[in-house]
Amino acid sequence: MKKMIMITSAVALLSMVLAHISPRASALEVQPAQITIVYDNYPFQAGLKTSHGFSCLVRGMEKTILFDTGGENGEILLHNLRALKVNPKDVDLVVISHEHGDHVGGLAAFLRENNQVTVFIPASSNPDIAKSITDAKAKCVLVNDSLEICKNVHVTGQVLMEQALVLDTEKGLTVITGCAHPGIVKMLYRAKEILPKNIDLVLGGFHLRGFPEEGVKKIIENFRELGVSKVGATHCTGDRPIRLFKDAYGDYYIPLGVGKVVKIL
Repeated sequence: MKKMIMITSAVALLSMVLAHISPRASALEVQPAQITIVYDNYPFQAGLKTSHGFSCLVRGMEKTILFDTGGENGEILLHNLRALKVNPKDVDLVVISHEHGDHVGGLAAFLRENNQVTVFIPASSNPDIAKSITDAKAKCVLVNDSLEICKNVHVTGQVLMEQALVLDTEKGLTVITGCAHPGIVKMLYRAKEILPKNIDLVLGGFHLRGFPEEGVKKIIENFRELGVSKVGATHCTGDRPIRLFKDAYGDYYIPLGVGKVVKIL
C-alpha cells in the first residue's frame, strides 16, 4: 500500500512538472518570423548607415534569407549587419529582386563574408552577375517561373525583369518587393496566383516617386481590393506616396528604415 502511494505521488509530481515545462517548450519552439531592414534610404535605428538602396533580412522561416544587398558600397551593408549583431555566415539564401545597382551592389562584399549560400537571381539578369556569384564559389540559381526556395517561402519568378519574395504565414501572405518596376499591383496579383490566399503585409520599394497623386490613390484602392491588411513602403516609393499610404492605412501602416524589425505575428 505504501509503495502504491509513493508511485501515485511520483506520477502526480511528474504531471505537475510536465504541465509547467510543456507550454514553455512550445512557446520557445514557435518563434514568429521577422524582417529586419539592413539597407535603406531612410534611417530608423541610431548607429546604422543609410544610402540609396534596399536590403532586408528574413528570419524565422525554415531558412534565413537576405533579400537584395543594397547599393554599390557593400561596406554599408556589412557595417549595418555587424551593428545589428547579424553574422553574415548565418544567412542560408540570398534573393536578388533585379539587377539594378541599388539592389545587387553589395552582393560581392557579402559573398566575401559568406559564399556558402544559394543566390536566386532573375533569369534575365546580366550574365556577369551570375558569373560573379559562381566565381565567388557560391551557388547561383536563375529564376524564370515561380519557385519555392524553402518551406513556405516562394519567389514570384520574373514579372518582366523583377521578382518578389512571398512568405506564407499563418496571418496570410507577406510580399516583399525591391522596386516593383513592373508595377506593385501586378506583382501582388502574381503572388496571389502562386498562393491564392489573403495578403497580410506588403513591404519594400514601390517605385512611385514622381507618380501622380491620383495614380497613387488608385493603387491604394487596388491594395484594398486585394485585401492587403498592412503596408510598409520605403526606398524608391517616394516621400509623398509614402505619406498617402500612411494616411490611408493609419495604425496599419508600418514605418520603415534601416534597423526596423517587422515581426510577422
